[in-house]
Amino acid sequence: MQSPQRRRLFQHGAFEIPTDKFENDEKTVYTEYTPLGVCVGICPWNFPLGLSIGKIAPAILTGNTIIIKPSGLKLAEIMQEVFPPGIVQAIGGNNEVGQQLREHPDVSKISFTGSIATGKKVMETASKTLKRITLELGGNDASIVLPDVDIKKVAPKVAMSAFNNSAQICIATKRIYIHESIYKEFLDEMVAFTNSIKVGNPGEDGILVGPIQNPMQYDRVKGFFKDSKDKGYKFAAGEPDVSASKGFFIRPTIIDNPPNDSRIIAEEPFGPIVPTQPWSDLDEVIARANNTNTGLGAGVWGTDIEKASQVARRLKAGSVFVNSFGRTDPHVAFGGHKESGIGFEGGKLGLLAYMNPRAIHVFKL
Repeated sequence: MQSPQRRRLFQHGAFEIPTDKFENDEKTVYTEYTPLGVCVGICPWNFPLGLSIGKIAPAILTGNTIIIKPSGLKLAEIMQEVFPPGIVQAIGGNNEVGQQLREHPDVSKISFTGSIATGKKVMETASKTLKRITLELGGNDASIVLPDVDIKKVAPKVAMSAFNNSAQICIATKRIYIHESIYKEFLDEMVAFTNSIKVGNPGEDGILVGPIQNPMQYDRVKGFFKDSKDKGYKFAAGEPDVSASKGFFIRPTIIDNPPNDSRIIAEEPFGPIVPTQPWSDLDEVIARANNTNTGLGAGVWGTDIEKASQVARRLKAGSVFVNSFGRTDPHVAFGGHKESGIGFEGGKLGLLAYMNPRAIHVFKL
């Protein structure tokens, strides 16, 4: 899914930089945009290639150079065949290397994708030299299922919006709110689909969900299972105990109607466990969906497109999807509200984020 989207960034390389102009009897004022200079893109481990391209493309389209960390060495090698030396670089290393990049006086911009906690550290470090920053951080994204949906058609899609890539996607569905009139039937369909998902080595035939990426994240996700088990929450799909296996594999799991103050509702697991809750009052469920310090994505599912779109416009998130989830497009801005980020990537706003505006005031003599 990522590659065709990222390719389109380069296909539309003839980006016309906008020029705003104002004129009266006294003067002419126009705004031009200039490159920032040296930029740094810091990418996470879940989509290292796609997210790197999402930072490289706008940086070079707007006349900058960029250093990518973590290092996509093969990607950097390919870039050397296309661009002059130094335009695109990759650097590896530990957190100290990242901090040195963020503090370096010759770096003009940091574009970071990752966790909220690390994003705050990036912002703190960048503030010492007031670097330009773009932060695309985590979210606790909600999907609202309206009562008029085609249950058999939509339930598997909602489930996959939560479990794709083992839920290791910042914009995956993390909370699911289903209208009470269809709650049981919709949940049953989700459970049936979820139980049919094959988990294992992605190189094997029929595998839909792979492992958790690293031991630290694996242990964190298991913590949500333990908490849900200890609190006596109902496991509609999956098992309370994550079985030991070769690799960090976890079966997709659904928690049926945990309380609003539960950890699984309040926090982002970044793993294949998702809560569902029924709702009856639209205003109340919108308030529940918005009751988070994050605002990266949200979704609404319904047959009546106009009504679903009205609900979408009330959700406090940077990207809101109607009858889909997480299918972003590089033609439009992507970023978060609240603690899910600062600034945007993609679209014209994402390109201008790699440039400095300069207003020229020309007075008539």
